[in-house]
Amino acid sequence: WRDLDERQGYPSEFVAALTEAGYLGALIPEEYGGSGLPLRAASVILEEIHAAGCNAGACHAQMYIMGTLLRHGSEEQKRKYLPDIASGKLRLQAFGITEPTTGSDTTQIKTRAVRDGDNYIINGQKVWTSRARHSDLMLLLARTTPAEQVSKKTDGISVFLVDLRTAQGSGV
Repeated sequence: WRDLDERQGYPSEFVAALTEAGYLGALIPEEYGGSGLPLRAASVILEEIHAAGCNAGACHAQMYIMGTLLRHGSEEQKRKYLPDIASGKLRLQAFGITEPTTGSDTTQIKTRAVRDGDNYIINGQKVWTSRARHSDLMLLLARTTPAEQVSKKTDGISVFLVDLRTAQGSGV
């Protein structure tokens, strides 16, 4: 850990071992290839990682970011992505929220998503997206309805699942 810390490295081997042991798929239901454990069990896993002198900062997102996909994704998306996230074939560790002019105040985000047929065109800038370099997929917040057209500041904000493997070179 000290060597990784000194060179600001990513603990790939450690994350792979946690994945192989099934820990990073702990919260994913069994029907999608995970362990189907309760949140309390995942908390204990992370607590034990830290108690052993390790750092769960590199892997905890693989456990909890998928919760958005689990709760709000279509059945097709769940079947397509969750088994590969549970097995470690896909990494979903990045959440694109923070912007240069709004920080993490999600009600003020400037990134826009405009429908274009069956797709959305997303324009904006995200910064300081933790673990993006080590992720295949990213959840991204974007405004689908302009702020001045909504009654509640939190309305008109949508979450997109971005495949970073194919988005690279498209301005990502």
